Order: sequence, then structure tokens, then C-alpha cells
Amino acid sequence: MSDKATDIAKLLAPTIESLGLELLGAEYLPAPGNALLRLYIDVPESDTSADGAPRAVTIEDCEAVSREVSAQLDVEDPITSQYTLEVSSPGVDRPLFTTAQFARFAGESAKVGLKLPQEGRRRLQGRIVRVEGDTVVFALDGGDEFVIAFDNIDKARLVPDWVALGFGPAKDASGRDARPGKQKAGGRGTRSADKQAKQGKQQTKKPAARKPSSAE
Repeated sequence: MSDKATDIAKLLAPTIESLGLELLGAEYLPAPGNALLRLYIDVPESDTSADGAPRAVTIEDCEAVSREVSAQLDVEDPITSQYTLEVSSPGVDRPLFTTAQFARFAGESAKVGLKLPQEGRRRLQGRIVRVEGDTVVFALDGGDEFVIAFDNIDKARLVPDWVALGFGPAKDASGRDARPGKQKAGGRGTRSADKQAKQGKQQTKKPAARKPSSAE
């Protein structure tokens, strides 16, 4: 995470935990006129549903977090410019933000982008082998291990095994591989009426600051 995203995550984590959820991480993407703040939430590993199965994040969870977080951001105001807030479940291609998350998913494949090139690489895909202190060890094709300092990881996501999940052979109407979606919700301001909102994704924006008129 960027320094800005890390600071915002630390600010909002207690609020999200009070709702019985956890904040996996945050992404802050500055842009002229409208930045994007994306929060990834999940349920604690020990949280189960009535039948004993692991509970998944619902759209209601995302909406509840969006409401509470929006209220806190209005008060704390860590982002002074106009921005869009998005709250999302991690999905099967979940992002990884901490060494603890890498350790939890040891044995899974991940795609990683690096801040600085290492051995001529800026991107790689490999199996997460283990976490050693402040480094993450990956196994590349052929079995070679590749050790990366955690601080040099820009972004990382799990690579789903679509065949194991039952989605490998399936195709959608356009002929592309079918993949399950994520739960997403947005908050703060007026709900947008774009195509994504109609599909259950809510995005709302912080109004731009109003300039006083000469009459005031």
C-alpha cells in the first residue's frame, strides 16, 4: 500500500472491526478532479454461518461499512479533494497487503508487481512458499525460488485455480471464461446511476468544495 493508503487504513480499521469485519487493505488512486479510495473487507477466519460454513462478505456488509466509513471520513477528512469511495469483498483473486496475508495463503499462486526491478523483473507469477522475516519466498516455474523484500512489493493478487473452482471450462455469452464477481458498495454523497450501479455496485463521490461568492 502507498503511505496515504496505509494511513487511511489505520484510521478506518477500528471502525470496520466494530462491525464484526476486518479491513484487509486499502488502495488510494489520486487523479485530477476525482481520486478513488478502495477498501477491501473480509470476515474474520473464525466467523461461520449458522450451518458452520465460513461466512462470506455480503453486499449488506459492504453497504454498512460504506455508511460508517463515510461518516468517519466526513469528520476526519484525510482526503481534502473530491474522491469516490468503493468498498469491496476481496473476491477469489484477492489482493495481498501484509506478510501475514502472504503466510496465510502459502501454497497458492500469486501475481506480483515490484516497485523496483529485481533480477530484471518488474512482474512475476509464482507459488507462495513461505514468509521469512520481511521477505516473501516464491517458487517460479521450474522450481527456482525467488526471494522478494516485502517493502519492494507494489501490488500482489492471488491467481485463482478456475478449473478447481468449477469455472475453467465455462464460457459466457461473449465466449470469454466465466468468473465470479465481487461484492462492492460505495458511499458518500449522491449515488451514481451508471451501468455499474445497476449491477449492484454503488459508487458515490465527495462533493467538490464550494467557493464563496462575492455577495457572501
